[in-house]
Amino acid sequence: MLTVSNLDAYYGDFQALFGVDLYVDAGETIAIIGSNGAGKSTLMRTLTGLTPSSGDTIRFDGQVLSGQPAHAIVKAGLAMVPEGRKLFPSLSVEENLLIGANPGRDGLWNLDKVYAMFPVLSERRNNAGTALSGGQQQMVAIGRALMSNPKLLLCDEISLGLAPIIIKDIYTAIPQIKAEGTTIVVVEQDINQALSVADRVYCMQEGRVSLTGRPDALTREEITAAYFGLEKEDA
Repeated sequence: MLTVSNLDAYYGDFQALFGVDLYVDAGETIAIIGSNGAGKSTLMRTLTGLTPSSGDTIRFDGQVLSGQPAHAIVKAGLAMVPEGRKLFPSLSVEENLLIGANPGRDGLWNLDKVYAMFPVLSERRNNAGTALSGGQQQMVAIGRALMSNPKLLLCDEISLGLAPIIIKDIYTAIPQIKAEGTTIVVVEQDINQALSVADRVYCMQEGRVSLTGRPDALTREEITAAYFGLEKEDA
């Protein structure tokens, strides 16, 4: 579904990504892990057109996305739950959700389905989105992205700043979303949360992919070394 080939990304003269290669097959849940500053969010911004890319480095569902504007990428079926939620403070919960439906894509996700997955949002549909708790705001951000009926959902640091019990509730939704036919990429600093839902994992370190594989085929030593950029000791 998604292929990234030799992707570089820059902020002005500063290079943030270096030759990143990855792929996502339809129906998978992919985890991208790494410490703060590893390049995970830059990768998400580049995939969604918020940071420029060129050539044919990004292909999605048969289309070249490199160089496309963000609104065209959402319309193609790729949506993101951004780090920090980024709700519209002047809009209610329901209005924030309806903004997500603007691309006009057909699919299963609508207000009723989002409210069924997150009942508390139905109860607070007329509240200002930013008047909710952090966990509830994250539910709104996920619901808003789903309202575009994406083929691929990117979730950027959805556990950041939340209490463990709330993180558990948020991550309970991931298998439900996947079961409805949506492919998912989860970007996380929290290794345990990411590996708990992933079919495959990519670890990033200093703008490069440092490790990839299936969670059950990777040792904690390998993951830790790739995460922190440590040299593996010789046996």
